Amino acid sequence: MEEIKKEIDVSDWHSNLAYDEWTPLPVPGPRASARYKHAAAIVDEKLYIVGGSRNGRYLSDVQVFDLRSLTWSNLKLKPEASADNIEDGSLQEAFPAISDHRMMKWGNKLLLIGGHSKKPSSNMSVRFIDLETHVSGVIDASGRIPVSRGGHSITLVGSRVFVFGGEDRNRKLLNDLHVLDLETMTWDVVETMQPPPAPRFDHAAAAYSERYLLIFGGCSHSIFFNDLHVLDLQTMEWSQPHVQGDTVTPRAGHAGTTIDDNWYIVGGGDNSNGCLETLVLNMSKLVWSISANVGARHPLASEGLSVCSASILGEKILVAFGGYNGKYNNDIFVMRLKPGESSRPKIFRSPAAAAAAASVTAAYALAKSEKLDFPPAVGNPTPNGIGNGDSLSGKDLSNRIETIKEEKRELESRIEEARSENSKLREKTDEVNSSHSELSQELQSVQGQLISERSRCFKLEAQIAELQKALESMESIEKEVEMLRKQKSELEQQEAEEATVQRQGSGRGGVWRWISG
Repeated sequence: MEEIKKEIDVSDWHSNLAYDEWTPLPVPGPRASARYKHAAAIVDEKLYIVGGSRNGRYLSDVQVFDLRSLTWSNLKLKPEASADNIEDGSLQEAFPAISDHRMMKWGNKLLLIGGHSKKPSSNMSVRFIDLETHVSGVIDASGRIPVSRGGHSITLVGSRVFVFGGEDRNRKLLNDLHVLDLETMTWDVVETMQPPPAPRFDHAAAAYSERYLLIFGGCSHSIFFNDLHVLDLQTMEWSQPHVQGDTVTPRAGHAGTTIDDNWYIVGGGDNSNGCLETLVLNMSKLVWSISANVGARHPLASEGLSVCSASILGEKILVAFGGYNGKYNNDIFVMRLKPGESSRPKIFRSPAAAAAAASVTAAYALAKSEKLDFPPAVGNPTPNGIGNGDSLSGKDLSNRIETIKEEKRELESRIEEARSENSKLREKTDEVNSSHSELSQELQSVQGQLISERSRCFKLEAQIAELQKALESMESIEKEVEMLRKQKSELEQQEAEEATVQRQGSGRGGVWRWISG
């Protein structure tokens, strides 16, 4: 970390940053406590950090970092007033200790969805923090409410929030998809086609072009993923497109944020090593690239960190905080992004669309190469502005039309060939999808068996522990029984001795009586 520290002018820090390089920000005063699995959002050049975990303890504070003054402050929340509280005179908790939740800005509020807490509920909770009044509370939602979970993803598309995957309070892995309509606060289950991503948690999700939902990475209880899945929100079909560019290592606990067509992925790991590279996915071209690297054991090579995007005086920057890589972190890192041109959307074309586009391109190229220029009409000026004065005869015009028709038939024949080839490609794609579906089902079956076996192992371990306790109890009982036996033996021996003494005493008394008599 020392090699990237630089002297930064606090009053004008954003203009002194190098492009595409992570730089720690100086914090002159107190800092927020180190943590991971928190939630973060930037509103009006302020970074809000809510909850998280540290040393197995859930946190309930809300910390605010001012990106202009580079200072931390603690946001004091007030509980939402309700009729129940007024009647019983109680003061409810303003905000619970929570971890592995997700947060987003909606209007003048921060919405917190899901997460783990000391008082878990069976259904997914939606909490709010009003940034104007600092009031916090729970939003009542209706509909088909999903089960409570942590490690899930939330993605805002218009006024709908898509929730995917996660891990419920019984550690069951999920790959279901739910949607929350923020206008009506109504939950619903999203029915999709094609195999969805395998159950996972601590993955990343993003939306592109208000139409596509992207899921990247994450893990099960034993496997770390580096796959990319895409859901078309119009057709509700899952796909796993071919992605080009740099090799991406499996990871979970990473953080992501989007700027224009680019999806930035920071941190994560596999419980053994942290990921050192900052990834960028060009979502319009589906190409991975690496924009920055950090050293081993760097705070950004952590799991459970957060990353947000901000604009400071027109400069687009990434802001990262927290995480765990053997130690808990509370540093603020920023990266200044190079201005780039926004590329045209080209995302996720099907084989049919690609073949059709290729056919049109080929036809255009053929027409251009053969110079199919139409002659000027009779009496119209030529391109140089001089009157032609001549006219085509009926025979010449007929020949020219016939030539054009022949060329048209040739183009149509080539387009038909392209369609035939596209049909073959579609059949191959269907075969691959069918094979992938079978493999996915088999994988899910194996994973289900593993989960059941793991559950059985847990039960057996619990039974073994109970038997060990019983054995220990039996040993103590046997010791007590042995002690009682010894005590009984000693008592019996003592009683026998006393009886002997009594018999001897009674005999001596008789003799003395006889002598005295």
